[in-house]
Amino acid sequence: MKVYDPARIRNVVLLGHSGSGKTTLAETMLFEAGAINRRGTIEEGNTVSDYHELEKEKEKSIYSSFMNLDWRGHKINLIDTPGTSDYVGEVVGPLRVADTAIFTLNAENGVEVGTDSLWKYARKYEVSSIFVVNKLDNERSDFWQTVQEAKEHFGREVTVVQFPYSEGNDFHAIVDVLRMTMYEFPEGGGKPDKLPIPDSLKDKAEKLHQELIEIIAENDESLMEIYFEHGELDEEQMEEGLHLSLVKGQIHPLFCVCAARNMGTGRVMGFLDDIAPNPLEGNAPKNQNGDDFDLDPDGKPVLFLFKTYSESHVGDLIYFKQYSGSSVAGMDLMNNSTSNSVRLGSLYLTEGHKRISINEIRSGDIGAVVKLKDGDVNHTLSEKGNNVVLEEIEFPPTTIRTAVKLTNEGDEDKLGNALHQIHREDPSIKIEHSQELRQIIIHAQGEEHLGVIEHQLRNRFKLDVEFIT
Repeated sequence: MKVYDPARIRNVVLLGHSGSGKTTLAETMLFEAGAINRRGTIEEGNTVSDYHELEKEKEKSIYSSFMNLDWRGHKINLIDTPGTSDYVGEVVGPLRVADTAIFTLNAENGVEVGTDSLWKYARKYEVSSIFVVNKLDNERSDFWQTVQEAKEHFGREVTVVQFPYSEGNDFHAIVDVLRMTMYEFPEGGGKPDKLPIPDSLKDKAEKLHQELIEIIAENDESLMEIYFEHGELDEEQMEEGLHLSLVKGQIHPLFCVCAARNMGTGRVMGFLDDIAPNPLEGNAPKNQNGDDFDLDPDGKPVLFLFKTYSESHVGDLIYFKQYSGSSVAGMDLMNNSTSNSVRLGSLYLTEGHKRISINEIRSGDIGAVVKLKDGDVNHTLSEKGNNVVLEEIEFPPTTIRTAVKLTNEGDEDKLGNALHQIHREDPSIKIEHSQELRQIIIHAQGEEHLGVIEHQLRNRFKLDVEFIT
């Protein structure tokens, strides 16, 4: 498996309200990059990212899912996340390690409540943000209404880079105001033809082109001088300014796609390669002293654990981001969060449930490790003597609680172990042992969240339980 330098890595998290098309967008990106040879669908239950049985049953994402692809020499680490607020615990970890967030907006529904709440987390972690208006082939899609709502909710920094030639059943072409060209797609989607912008849309495209230039120029003094002198920026200057503005959070470019028909996805991927920040430019976490901990490709190894999964046949699979140096299997490190020595087991990249063995994870990259005897979410590992501890992920307060009761006596230890494991995998769940009530209380993020916990206890851990509200 190829190992990438930090400058050629893009860590991208997909965010958006449930049903806005994140999973379909991820599937299409994998297909475009050649990582898969057939696109699955949510309805058929065969997408790469929604591989858990409960996700297939509910036809929605419940867990975050990790994928990677190569697009023109760049590695894109792609994290698909749930859009329902009950599963916010699956979102905040990936946001902590991502350098770019893609917000998907459903062109039929505009900005939905789930997107609003996720936006607050993206701003907290200062993640560069891109908007993608999806489902433009739907009969009731309204691109310009969606743009207006996005600007109202997320600020004037939301800037149109593309708009559709037409919407609904006739959606087949996109006008790009950065490159001032039109992309027309074949009926089955895929690679478009580049065409001149039709006369009927030239004025609109020119107006949006000037708006894009102005917001780029106002965020960079040297580009502003060029703009004042010549009244224009060329494409290279615009891309340079877009990059700087995106890294600083001063612009949120907006694209349009129909992910289900593979129209527009390749252009978004090209933008990630050419414009989006690499890990060296992303938001640096704080260390225990409150100072920025900048990525250091040549430094001693430092890695941050941010997500745990457990599978019966292999044990824990722990995802981490490499912030300094490199990691290799068998390396001896210190867990600075527990002061215990650890040895790294086998290292992997993942594509949904599929694991790909890799020898080395370099600075800026995201990987997974198995057989780590001492490691949990929010732990920092480093070489012995380097006592750095990176800031922890802050999980949201719970919103609902219930008591859990065993139907069969004698399974108390089994229940305790099961709840401990569920909490390790999703720290947004809190477990309380109430001495006063003589009950175990589960604190969660909502009714759906409680339903997933009950499903795990019954089906994964084979416990006969009753939830008492």
